[in-house]
Parts: sequence; C-alpha cells; structure tokens
Amino acid sequence: MGKRIHRIGSLAYPFFDNATSNGVIEELMSEVIMPFCNPHVPKFLGVRPMKGLLLHGPPGCGKTTLAHAIANETGVPFYPISAREVISGYVVAFEEKIRSLFRMAYQTAPSILFIDEIDAIASKREIEQRIVTQLITCMDQVHQGLYEDQEADLSKDKPPGYVLVIGATNSPDALDQALRRPGRFDREIALSVPDEAARAEILSMLTQGMRLEGKFDLFKIARSTPGFVGADLKFLVDKAGNLAMKRINDKRKSCLNQQGWIWWRRPWDKSEMENLSITMADFEDATKMVQPSLRKEGFSSIPNVTWNDVGGLSLIRTVFDEYIVQRIKNPKDYEEMGLNFEAGVLLFGPPGCGKTLIAKAVANEAGANFIHIKGPEILNKYVGESESEVRKIFARARTNSPCILFFDEIDALTTKRGEEGGRVVDRIVNQLLIELDGADDRHGVFVVGATNRIEVMDEALLREGRFGKKLYVPLPNADERAAIMKALARKKPIDADVDLDALARMERCNNLSGADLASLVKEAAMFAIREKRLLANEASISYKCSIKASHFEHALSKITPSVTDKQREYYKALSNQYQTM
Repeated sequence: MGKRIHRIGSLAYPFFDNATSNGVIEELMSEVIMPFCNPHVPKFLGVRPMKGLLLHGPPGCGKTTLAHAIANETGVPFYPISAREVISGYVVAFEEKIRSLFRMAYQTAPSILFIDEIDAIASKREIEQRIVTQLITCMDQVHQGLYEDQEADLSKDKPPGYVLVIGATNSPDALDQALRRPGRFDREIALSVPDEAARAEILSMLTQGMRLEGKFDLFKIARSTPGFVGADLKFLVDKAGNLAMKRINDKRKSCLNQQGWIWWRRPWDKSEMENLSITMADFEDATKMVQPSLRKEGFSSIPNVTWNDVGGLSLIRTVFDEYIVQRIKNPKDYEEMGLNFEAGVLLFGPPGCGKTLIAKAVANEAGANFIHIKGPEILNKYVGESESEVRKIFARARTNSPCILFFDEIDALTTKRGEEGGRVVDRIVNQLLIELDGADDRHGVFVVGATNRIEVMDEALLREGRFGKKLYVPLPNADERAAIMKALARKKPIDADVDLDALARMERCNNLSGADLASLVKEAAMFAIREKRLLANEASISYKCSIKASHFEHALSKITPSVTDKQREYYKALSNQYQTM
C-alpha cells in the first residue's frame, strides 16, 4: 500500500464557517488547529492535543468538507480514506491495511487521518469484533507513541506520533461505544441542517465565482430552500447554471438549424458568451426542480399555505408568531430573557375549522424544517415498534433543528392510560412524555398537536412544559367566514354580482366550518360547470361562464353543517375548561 499523502492547498471551503456554530469553530481553532501550527505549546505544558474527532450529521451537511477545511488550515499531511476502501473479503487483509495506514500517518506526524463513513467498519462488535478491535488498538498505539522506534528521525520540535484521527458518519449510534470515549474520539460534533441565515451565507460563498445578472436576493432563495443541506445548495447552484445555458441554447437553436448547423456542436462565439449569465429567475426555477435530501429522510416539504389562505384567526396567529415564528427567526431576543418556548402547542376545536391549515401556515412563515405526523400511522402491533418510531421522529427533528413537529389527530396516540386494551397507546404516551420533557436536548424542536377530542387525552400531556399552550380554534364568525370565502375564491371566476360578505352573514351559514365553506365554493363551481355544458350543448358553441349568486344558492341547499348547535355548545364548554390563550 503506497503512501497517500494529500496536502490541501489554499482553496477555501464554503461550508467551514457555516457547518458549525461560532463556538465550535473557536474550539476547533484552539484545540485542533493551533496545536498543529504551534506544537511547542502543548509540549511545554506537558499535555497532548485532541486525539480523535467524530463528525456526525445528515448526509450532505458538510462533514467531509469540514475535515478538509481543518487539513487546509493546518497544512499537515492529510490521509483521506473511505472505510469501504479498506474492507476486503478477508478480515486479516483488512487488519493489515488499517495497520499500514496508521503507520504511514505516524511516519509523517503530525498528520491527520480521515476515515469517511466510519460506521461501515466500526459498528457494534457483536458482528465485526476483530475489525473494531484492530481499529481501537491502532488508535491507542499511535496515541501512546508505540511507533516511536520507527520515528527516531522525527523533529524534536514537534510532538512525536501526534496523529489526529477524524471520523465521519451519518449514524453515530451505530458505532461501537468503546470508540466513543476520551482517548479515542475525544470530541464529537453534530453538524445540523443549516437554518435560513446559514443557507444565505453558504449561497453567498457558492455564488462568488458565478456570472450573475441583475439584482440577486440570496435571502429570498435561502427562504425558499428549507431543509436544504450544503450538498443540496451546491446542486441548486449548478442546476441554475444549467437552466441559464438551456435558456440561451433555446434562442440559438432555431437560428443555427436554419444555417445547417447541428446546434450543440457549433462553438460559442464571443458575443454569445457575453450574453450568457445566470438570473434570479434561473434560481427560482431551480428551487422548484431540486428535491432536498431531507425529504427522502421522511421530512415533508414546506407547505405552500400562508395565513392569507387561512382567513381570520388573527389572535391565534399572534400567539404562534410570538411562541414559534419569532423564536426561530430571532432566537437571541428570547435567550437574553432566559425564555425557552420549545414546549408544545395544542390546537383543539370542532372538525374542519382549520387546525391543520394553521400548522402549515406557521411552518411556511417560520421557514423551518417540517415533519407532518398523522397520529394513527405510528401505531404498530409489535411491542416496542411504536415507541421506537416516536424516538426516531424526535431524534431526526433534533438533528435538523429548527424543526416543527406536527402531530395531526394526536388523540389517537394519547388517550388516557390504564384503559382496557390500551397497552400500545400507554407505551406511546410514556414515550411522548419522555421526549416532551426533554430527556434529550430538544432545543429548536417545536411540537404542535391538533385534535377534535381534547377531553380523551391523558392529563399528563396537557400540563405546562408539555402541551402547556392550548389554543381553541372555534367555528368562524361572520367576518371570518367572509375572509375564508374570499381566500377560497381568489383563483375562481366569481361573478361580479356575488356578494361574499352578505353570503357569509346568512343565517344558514352560522354553523359552517372552514371545511364546509370550502365544500360550498366547490359545489357552486360544479353547478357553474354543469350550466356551462348545458348551454354549450344547446347553442353548439363554446360558452364561457362564471360562478353566480344562483350557483351559491343551489350549493347552500346541498351543504349540511359539520357541527350542530348542541356540539357547538359542547366545544365552547371545552374551550372554557382547557384554553390557555
């Protein structure tokens, strides 16, 4: 196995300043980079610098890039290797490869040994005992200076045998615990998904060498790319460039074809190159075409629902703005006051009043990562599977904070414990209580629940610190019904003689929920389509129609309110009992 010394030049790595917080960067500078640049300092103090560094996080978040950035800053020999490169069919051959690799790193010490996808060779030792044992032995021998006899000619000005081992993995829990202790991997850094500000910084660095045209709003692009990791943003930039080339190619196609040229083989002349640039529109089109990696990991895309689609509920919007949206956008204001608003918010009220719509609007406005969990889909008949799914959901949210977890129909998971036949739900409730209490750090994870049956939920979940903020979502009043109908009618051809305000104030609309109003508008549109077809058949010509007041009258006769007067009074009593607005 030949030497694979790889020295990083002066190339700047765009994710280095964004992959971690400023505090972590300062720690890396003082504990990793400074000892390499000034080896006399730790030697004078009689201490050894950091021996192992484990980087973990979702795929594409910059683990490998950060390792290269560290090597770039130190300028020492760098040995990058993928774990899968050293795996062969024989364990003995692997052991020899790993020994040879550590020996070479020691011979050029101080140096950095980088093992990518380390979980492939260092998983729990029940399966690969000899492989993990060999890796542990080599790390201990290097750090104890047991290769000293091979390094007699090493400069005495540098700590002999100082080799920093950096590992990168997407699954830190899969690693053998013997590796995750001081003396081996001393320090672990979790690289999370970049937030809006970090995405703007990454985009700024990625676009520095690009030919851009016109005014660019990087914050607008960052806001429209929630859930994008560094690799996704790099692909987004490349995709925007490809769209720019396609746009120019579309213009030159017809001209060159008329001249008898095969357009893709015709060299670009200077004037064509001068016209080639990337516009803001190219980036906006690219964001619609690039799928973030997190969506493949179980994340929902950020909903395109805004508060304009909700209609009314201004008080609830204010509460969410204070407790979630501004907490995500301006965290320092809350940290200065010592406030922690990661406790859950529970929406309850009659069915069809827009609870799910509210959660989607909050996610859209906050621009945070968003996970939509339908309560019943977590239930599993096998022991332990439901609780495991809850743990995975919260773990994924912590890794990708800031994140909004939305539990729809949460009453299916949180009925009162101790009832007959409810053992599966009992275990889920216990697991939810543990997660909501923050057994693991829940910083940046906001939990929102929605239910029509708050009275069946376990009382332990409704106390402060869990779902302590309970917001009642009532049936809309006349003004709110008018706002909802106007929102629903924005993209429909409503006739000028239709007075939506007057329609919303009709007595027959008193108990209509938001879902009922949506059904009303759809039914009116269907009546308009039927009338159009009838008139077109009679006149044998194309007939353009709009939704008239008569269509709404017909639709009202077909719509039955989802909530009766008795149920309305019942939900009002529940609001007096539970609401904490």
